[in-house]
Amino acid sequence: MTELPAPPRAEQRPHEYSRHGHTIQDPYFWMKDPEYPEVNDKDVLDYLKAENAYFDAAMKPREALVDTLFKEMKGRIKEDDSSVPQKDGDWLYWYAYQVGGQYPIHYRKAVSGGPDIVLFDEPREAEGKEYYRLGILEVSPDGKLIAYAADINGSERFTLKVREIASGKELETISAVVNGDVVWASDSKSLVYTEVNDQWRSYRALHHVLGTDPKTDKVIYEEKDELGFQVAIGDTQDEQWIVIGTGDNQTSELRLLPASNPAAEPVLIAPRKEKRLYSVDSAHGKLWVHTNDEHVNFRLAVADPKTPGEWKTVIPGSDRVYLTGVATFKKHMILSQRVDGLDQVILRDYETGKESRVPFTEASYSAGLSSNPEYDPDTYRVSYSSMVTPRTTYDYDPAKNTLTTLKVQEIPSGYDPSQYATERLMVTARDGTKVPVSVVYKKGFEKNGEGKLFLYAYGAYGYAIPPGFSTVRLSLLDRGYAYAIAHIRGGDDLGYNWYLQGKAAARWNTFHDFVDVAKGLVDAKFTKAGNIAINGGSAGGELMGVVANTDPGLWGAVVADVPFVDVLNTMLDETLPLTPGEWPEWGNPITDKAAFELIRGYSPYDNVEAKAYPPMLITGGLNDPRVTYWEPAKWAAKLRATKTDRNVLLLKTNMGAGHGGKSGRFDSLKEDAEAYAFVLWQMGGE
Repeated sequence: MTELPAPPRAEQRPHEYSRHGHTIQDPYFWMKDPEYPEVNDKDVLDYLKAENAYFDAAMKPREALVDTLFKEMKGRIKEDDSSVPQKDGDWLYWYAYQVGGQYPIHYRKAVSGGPDIVLFDEPREAEGKEYYRLGILEVSPDGKLIAYAADINGSERFTLKVREIASGKELETISAVVNGDVVWASDSKSLVYTEVNDQWRSYRALHHVLGTDPKTDKVIYEEKDELGFQVAIGDTQDEQWIVIGTGDNQTSELRLLPASNPAAEPVLIAPRKEKRLYSVDSAHGKLWVHTNDEHVNFRLAVADPKTPGEWKTVIPGSDRVYLTGVATFKKHMILSQRVDGLDQVILRDYETGKESRVPFTEASYSAGLSSNPEYDPDTYRVSYSSMVTPRTTYDYDPAKNTLTTLKVQEIPSGYDPSQYATERLMVTARDGTKVPVSVVYKKGFEKNGEGKLFLYAYGAYGYAIPPGFSTVRLSLLDRGYAYAIAHIRGGDDLGYNWYLQGKAAARWNTFHDFVDVAKGLVDAKFTKAGNIAINGGSAGGELMGVVANTDPGLWGAVVADVPFVDVLNTMLDETLPLTPGEWPEWGNPITDKAAFELIRGYSPYDNVEAKAYPPMLITGGLNDPRVTYWEPAKWAAKLRATKTDRNVLLLKTNMGAGHGGKSGRFDSLKEDAEAYAFVLWQMGGE
């Protein structure tokens, strides 16, 4: 450690508050700029810059390793890569990268032939900007206009504009606080969009008629009843309806607008009912409703648009088959399912109910519908990958029951899947629950209890981490590591109940599952305590913080990306943008003493202790609206002041980015290379 300068030491300023009979000390409360989302406080900025300088000093001796890893990772990316063209009406649409390009160029050409037409040039739009993210690119039904929205600082507030395709002329700017989708009216003369308020909550849907002042746009729906509800829009597969939704993580309510007349009064499908989720698609003059009202794993129902709240079961819920989604095309209804944790794509005949499964052969994989914009296609676009199989794009022909390979992810530097092996294990958690684990390694990896392991998990919001392919992780596999994904409770890997068993009052299951998976992999001789590097981001960063507190001796290195670690303070602050909407996920410690005690018992920031911690790399984003910058900053400061070890602790804050880090494809790879270099450094593999 003599090579490093002294790390920054943040000032402690007394701050306390009392709730439910407890007094909470928060000496780093001052790191939250009172002007947030503007951050101009000199003390705050000086501290973050000091931490960034310390990060740079610590990583400087690893520059060659970072550069090597970056070149490896970049070498696995086809620089002039492009997507498979997809037909939508009279046009074929695709995107392509130029050599050295950070962002893609979007193209189209007539199905009947003709030149390639540049639809949208992201590299040109991003030129000179530290951050650029295209959130929306929607072509009008008549094919003449595009509606697009971009974020240029990571704040996830997008500016919505309309441009004429033929001339490239900007026609109008509609709003600078858009977040979500945009849906065109059938006649291409108007569109529907959503806006966020000062609390970064998508709270209303508006109808804009082209050529009119956006200040006069009609508010179609505004959510005023529930602080935590967000408003979202979409359209049905047959393009007959615009769908306006409001809800949170456990309750939803939908309204319909005819796409031919967005000025009409929205029709409520069914009023909100706590803990009832539903979504809708349309085909053959009927509404097809996907809902969890009768079974935790969802059922499929049908309704008449004239009586949209009267639902008749078509496919009942199942304990084994988790119905994750439904898309209704003209010839087939396509069901997305998960059985025993594995994705299934099922085609169902409307009249007979006969079902056929798109065939996939590997024992563990990730698969699903890709972009299928047309209502009546001859084939269905499907995407597929596994831990050893690169991303593959297929067209599935239902008449022949065949998959035609359109594209296999190309790895220019070379990749031989026969050199790698993958396994799916079931590890028994402390309460007897069997937790799935996906593992990949290069052949020759010895299960002798001495191996090095990289363990990843998320475990929240019902989001399942797919056992898919990654070119980035090859840099670890080729250096002798095994890489594992723990499919812990809190995700919906094994059904919706798997999610419920890891949220709110059951949150400790998520943390215990992760630790028990690590111990199970030790028992299976993949690794040993101290040889395990772990990684998670956002809610997965919360997981990193908890297990660093509970089982620090297991981990050889911890990488916590934009970690949600100041859980108690954030959930107690209803003025923060997203807090009210998060109460169903974590509990409301303001009104519920039990939720307060639960969160206080695991919140990583509140449970830092005077003991040895593993080496840690923590990241944050100054403009992050999801996990505010002060959460990782406060956590790092408290760890520095409290822990008893001399292990490296680094905090890197992206001063011009948000939740997802840097936006360009190569810039983000540089951050991956830094994280892996940190792991290799701390695990003795430089």
